[in-house]
Amino acid sequence: MRCTPSPESSEASRNARDSQVPEPNAALIAVTRPGALQAYRLAQCLPRATVVVAAGHAASMAGLANRVIPYSGALSSRIPEVFSAFDQLVFFLSVGAVVRLIAPHLGSKYRDPGVLVIDAAGRFVIPVLSGHVGGGNAYAERLAAVLGATAVVTTASDSVHTIAVDILGRELGWRIEAPKSNLTRVSARVVDGEAIALVQEAGSRDWWSGPGPLPGNIHLYTRIEDLNADRYTGVLLVTRRELPARLWQRLAGRLVVYRPPADQP
Repeated sequence: MRCTPSPESSEASRNARDSQVPEPNAALIAVTRPGALQAYRLAQCLPRATVVVAAGHAASMAGLANRVIPYSGALSSRIPEVFSAFDQLVFFLSVGAVVRLIAPHLGSKYRDPGVLVIDAAGRFVIPVLSGHVGGGNAYAERLAAVLGATAVVTTASDSVHTIAVDILGRELGWRIEAPKSNLTRVSARVVDGEAIALVQEAGSRDWWSGPGPLPGNIHLYTRIEDLNADRYTGVLLVTRRELPARLWQRLAGRLVVYRPPADQP
């Protein structure tokens, strides 16, 4: 099968960019024969991925360059191991079955791996867990491009194509400074289309991944001094300067700060 997205795809430019991102440490997990066939198909394009397959279907993995782990008995007994060992878990099962398998092992969206489900026909790729912070949404888009499938992304900021507050600049090495309550509030306000100020005093300008132009509710500034903060329900500040306590107090519940690495402008 072809392992690159079709140039005719409307997502071609995004997929080309995403293809430059290193492959995560992923496990392709199959129980049934149709699932094993889809796992084999996908594994051909993901040589770093590990295939975890029911022992009865292990022979169908012959010829793959991937590491193949056959298992016997209940798949549920293997979930603790794969949950801690991989960054992305790709199941060829129903969503309901996967939810029941992973439910006892859920911890935090900041630590749990991305969990994706691909149907037996390979038509849909569905991020179920850690789609946003854990990278499952982005990985779903990449797998869908390889399979010629549809990524079913339900995370609000991704669905409406706006800024993802809690991962903005992550690929550029930006570090976030903000209480979790600020992240939650400002994220919701961004998705709701409320007026948001993005003040960028430092760091790479290549942080918007689209598609399309920046949403109209996001207003750009280059200095915090130019900002009339009363106009905005959220302020995203990219800076290296030390911030006085009075600024945090003035923007209580509205401020999220990003610290770019020193090697950026």
